[in-house]
Amino acid sequence: MDFDITKLIFMIPALMFAVIIHELGHGIIAYKLGDPTAKLEGRLTFNPIPHIDPIGTLLIPLILVIVKSPILFGWAKPVPINPMNFRKLGYRKGMAVTAAAGPFINLAAAVIFGILYQIFSSEVLLSSVASTFGSGFIESVITPLLIFFQYSVSINVILAIFNLLPIPPLDGGRVLMSILPPELEQKLEPVEQYGFIIVIILLFVGVLNIFIIPPYIYLTRVLLGF
Repeated sequence: MDFDITKLIFMIPALMFAVIIHELGHGIIAYKLGDPTAKLEGRLTFNPIPHIDPIGTLLIPLILVIVKSPILFGWAKPVPINPMNFRKLGYRKGMAVTAAAGPFINLAAAVIFGILYQIFSSEVLLSSVASTFGSGFIESVITPLLIFFQYSVSINVILAIFNLLPIPPLDGGRVLMSILPPELEQKLEPVEQYGFIIVIILLFVGVLNIFIIPPYIYLTRVLLGF
């Protein structure tokens, strides 16, 4: 999708919603597994303020908009999790399930928004709405909704794919570390503190596009019915 500055009013809410539900997915699953840390710190909320990360929620999306990137994504402040509280699955399985919950909820949201987009853009519905409420209703209500649904599908898909990359501390990296033998997990642990720097460098030099763009294009086309 081509970026239009006038569409920021749709892109920003779509991005904020996507990154919030991503972190809520981690926090809720951790809570279900016995860890109340996120709940006790007030992070199991749709209020965007506790979730805002200055770099991931504000700076990176702004840069992507300015450079007219073909994709828009970001991240929220990670919810605090203490895997030692995972009573039901244990440390390693609990971490894998908790890490996978974020991308999973983004994919689920993309499917839901894709279904809504295809319903609201169908000729049958548009003709019915136009005959009942007039074409002005479509322009003032239906079209903005379609733009929001389209950006929501796009952003949720890209967040899911991006976070599934097997690079710590991304979710895919945490899943990988949880299923590797303990000795290999220990060797990967030092990478985590530099993970985001590595990801940002790989992103801006275009290396990650090889792994992100093809599945992104395929999934968005399928979900939006293009």
